Amino acid sequence: MTQLLLVLSLVVALAIVLALVVYLLAIIYALWGAGTNLKNLAGGLIEVRDNTMPLAKDIPTINGALSALLTGLLKVNGNLAAIVEVAQGSNEQN
Repeated sequence: MTQLLLVLSLVVALAIVLALVVYLLAIIYALWGAGTNLKNLAGGLIEVRDNTMPLAKDIPTINGALSALLTGLLKVNGNLAAIVEVAQGSNEQN
């Protein structure tokens, strides 16, 4: 009877150790994959930084061009509003 308990205890202990090893290996695999993904992400962010660095000197030019475009579009909007008023006024007279 003692030998049976010893064998059962060893089997249970071995099963627990094997389950622990499997879970730890799965964690290692997941962490390895996460590390690889973070490495790729960091490389991509460095590329984005390097590719957008020249934009800093062009931002004032872009801002000025967009401001000029806004002025023109506001004038067009005013003209369209006037056309709508005229069109609505002629519809009310009919």
